Amino acid sequence: MTDRYDAVVIGAGLTGLATAFVLKQKGLSVLVVEKSGRTGGAIRTFERDGYVYESGPSTASLSNIETVALFDMLRGKCELEIARKDARKRYILKDGTLHRLPAGLTDGILTPLFSWTDKFRILAEPFRKAGSNPDESVAALTVRRLGKSFLDYAVQPFIGGVYAGDPEKLVTRFALPKLYGLEQEHGSFIRGAVARMMAGGSAEKRVTKDVFSVRGGFGKLIEALTAGVGRENILPGQQRCKVRRGAASGCVVELSDAGSVGADRVICTTGGHAAGDIFDSLMPASLRDSLDGLRYAAIIQAAVGVKSPPSADMEAFGALIPAVEKRRLLGILYPSSCFEGRAPLGKTLLSVFLGGINHPEIYGQSDTAIRRLILDELGAIHRLTEADIDFMEIFRHRHAIPQYEITCRKLLTDIAQFERANPGIILAGNIRDGVGIPHRIKQAFDTGAKLPAGRR
Repeated sequence: MTDRYDAVVIGAGLTGLATAFVLKQKGLSVLVVEKSGRTGGAIRTFERDGYVYESGPSTASLSNIETVALFDMLRGKCELEIARKDARKRYILKDGTLHRLPAGLTDGILTPLFSWTDKFRILAEPFRKAGSNPDESVAALTVRRLGKSFLDYAVQPFIGGVYAGDPEKLVTRFALPKLYGLEQEHGSFIRGAVARMMAGGSAEKRVTKDVFSVRGGFGKLIEALTAGVGRENILPGQQRCKVRRGAASGCVVELSDAGSVGADRVICTTGGHAAGDIFDSLMPASLRDSLDGLRYAAIIQAAVGVKSPPSADMEAFGALIPAVEKRRLLGILYPSSCFEGRAPLGKTLLSVFLGGINHPEIYGQSDTAIRRLILDELGAIHRLTEADIDFMEIFRHRHAIPQYEITCRKLLTDIAQFERANPGIILAGNIRDGVGIPHRIKQAFDTGAKLPAGRR
């Protein structure tokens, strides 16, 4: 360690590691401070008896150029793996039966997921007037432009899969800014999607929107970023981390067992529930209240090994469970149908998700109760019995996904005011700018763009 760095990054999850990696590429001296004893945050890959499974995100979408750029920079260190084409299928549960989400016009006409009224209404979507409420919920926007059945059997389950949240509460411009932009810029989802497709340049052609993982699991991405940052530049096990202004310029970061270090800039990538204590001597009450008011979905995730090959409806990306179906699962992913080497030959790996904003009570149940619940649901949906199960491992994520609700308007304003009042401090992480892996990577590049190249 040195006594001063160009930047100290707080948090060694994906956002923190990617940010530190980008800053290192710019020639900046960087120290990463982490509370736990390992890097990766919620991302962790496990291996067991030939199964390879995740605790945390299982897949992502190749949805921005920054994600493409990061894997270019890590070429040879970790390998991007695009999901099999057969796994592009997505299922939605309706009346106890899995139905494929339409992938084209004919499927859209024939699917039982949506009402005939809404199927006809969608023909007029390009001609509907754009909304004028900047804080319109995802649910209100969907019903206004597409209809109630599209909310119930497309958008709500999608929101359940991404945010484990409630579309009645999530604000579109915060939670789904690209969708919001389609209507505001082009007046229509359909017209906007066509316009963006026509406007794509050569770089954007690499942004395929394909579902991806990393060969061997996302843990390989964490290993590559950790090596790229340099383990000598990562300080784990710091239960205490406090930031205050320096006597002359920059900041002082006080640590548990290493005294303190100076930093020209501090980038905090922790969850909002932890940021208040880190900046307690600098943070105004308004911002602390805004961070305290940010709701998080608590998630139960289970890796389930199945002794038999996948059934026909498991040869897909996954199945989402609409809230109107009154089931107790958010959804099921089929990683071994998407990626190589996730299950032994002749067996299947499932990733099951429960809890979220609509079922917070599930998080407090015992592992025994959770196991029984999952077996009951897999029995109802896939006719699996306990005898079919090779193993089941349960993971708990208390602060899994922040909810971009109406409170985010004040939160973002308070963050901007705090950063203006404290030059050199950046509040990052999933409290803003999106919750998915591509969002976290893009934020790392955006943060890097704000800092000048190093001279050291």
